[in-house]
Amino acid sequence: MAATGGGAAPGPAVTVMVALLRGVNVGGAARVPMAELRAVVHACGYGDVRTYVNSGNVVLTSPDPDPDAVAARLREACAQAFPAAPDVVVRTRAQLDAVVAANPFLDGDDDPTHHHVVFLPGPDPAAAPALDLAPYAPEQLAVGDRELYLHLPQGLGRSALAVAVTRATRGRGTARNWRTVTTLAGLAAATPG
Repeated sequence: MAATGGGAAPGPAVTVMVALLRGVNVGGAARVPMAELRAVVHACGYGDVRTYVNSGNVVLTSPDPDPDAVAARLREACAQAFPAAPDVVVRTRAQLDAVVAANPFLDGDDDPTHHHVVFLPGPDPAAAPALDLAPYAPEQLAVGDRELYLHLPQGLGRSALAVAVTRATRGRGTARNWRTVTTLAGLAAATPG
């Protein structure tokens, strides 16, 4: 059946996603220029490519709705393009919205500098790290779907809990502060798709 009404035919369906690269441009190591990263992501066939700050945050649209397949493709492309070969974690716009909505610590403390999310790779549900949390109080940890939420009242830089979580997860995943998480959710929300 032909389209009527004189408007342009809709383009192919795309899914808005956010890709998070682990450990790039931190402390002078693993240099990944954002312009080059945007070019690599675009060359993989993704559209509406935008980066946020200099730490490997990319908003994109994908014809493939599977975020784990997109992560694998970007991981391979980044390994070929950059000496750092960073790990890549991808969430759809809907998944990122769910992460924002599920933060269990906002009721008691809305200071964005106290909140961090560790995004874990792969399709498996997050598991609580085998940690006795009592010695880390007032720092807190909560398990989300495929994320770990950290409430760090003294910030990330002085956090013993953040170090323990990194060890317990064997460095899998990538952490983002709350301001970055909510900004990326806003950029994804403003991206057509």
